[in-house]
Amino acid sequence: MKIVLSGGGTGGHIYPALAILKEVQRQEPDSQFLFIGTAKGLESELVPKAGIPFKSIEISGFKRKLTLENLKVIQQFIKSTYLAKKMLREFQPDVVVGTGGYVCGPVVYAAHRLGIPTMIHEQNVIPGVTNRFLARYVDRIAISLEGVRGYFPKKKVVLTGNPRASEVVSVQNSEGKEELNIPIPPERRIVLIVGGSRGARPINEAAVQMIPYMVMHPDLHFILQTGDANYSMVEKLIKDEQLTIPENLTILPYIYQMPELLARTSCIINRAGASTIAEITALGIPSILIPSPYVTNNHQEKNAVWLEEAGASIMILEPHLTGTLLFDTVLQIMNNPTCMETMSIAAKKLGIPDASQRFYLEMMKLLPKR
Repeated sequence: MKIVLSGGGTGGHIYPALAILKEVQRQEPDSQFLFIGTAKGLESELVPKAGIPFKSIEISGFKRKLTLENLKVIQQFIKSTYLAKKMLREFQPDVVVGTGGYVCGPVVYAAHRLGIPTMIHEQNVIPGVTNRFLARYVDRIAISLEGVRGYFPKKKVVLTGNPRASEVVSVQNSEGKEELNIPIPPERRIVLIVGGSRGARPINEAAVQMIPYMVMHPDLHFILQTGDANYSMVEKLIKDEQLTIPENLTILPYIYQMPELLARTSCIINRAGASTIAEITALGIPSILIPSPYVTNNHQEKNAVWLEEAGASIMILEPHLTGTLLFDTVLQIMNNPTCMETMSIAAKKLGIPDASQRFYLEMMKLLPKR
């Protein structure tokens, strides 16, 4: 079987695609893959690192306001659709899968025009612009959350969950420590501070403000992923504030083996993107979510509200975020075993741990019987 995957921009669009790929490899070891993304997106780094053939096209998103830049986007779309058709004709895939991001638009649309079976995946409570556009052309629409079903044609929609969930569930706790090579005493509970795949400056700043308090809680180990672009800023901020990095704090620019680390995590502080939601619900990790206010349709806040209302998370809006509030919230969870257990159970009730297999089975329905 030959499959083209397309998704890009952020980890929330890339990780589900890679999880789908791994499930197909498990089910169909002789399958061939091609990933089409953009040269500027995170996919250009993560996909080749995973050993997957990668090709790029150039595309950007429409501006909400009327602007001449949208004419450029239309030109890009036409050019990229033509280029995607050429790539598809050369590769001759059995199916084309889009997992979100602007790059999926021309790729999946090109597949539709060529008569190739198509499937897209929507990870959020509110669908993105690209998936709304593609909904009329694709053969099947997989969703992670029931709340988004009403935005798409009913006959095309299937609930699969987020394939990223299956990947994190499959990792054993003991593997995380060894593969990440982070020297953490086994008796310590891990508080993971992220901020999306690229990092988030406000979360990084709040984490730095927490440093003086961390040393007073040696039973906890804090791991801060700053994002590559923010690592130097965090180093400078620590130096300017004349802070000493405590022994129970590890600062990294990026964590490639995130599923292994999540397997040992007791509490996570993060944005409220699709991959985050999939991971914490699949593993039942208590969470503190700080939704990004800069995303389309404010979908991250809606994701966070969904988890908070279910009792699985505590949401802090970015304008209210401080290091003191964040640390107090961490202790509110970590110092209360009943709270931790309740949040964990609530999160697991929302998760779909076999999402990759569900997605694979729905995708196979689009292909001729073999």
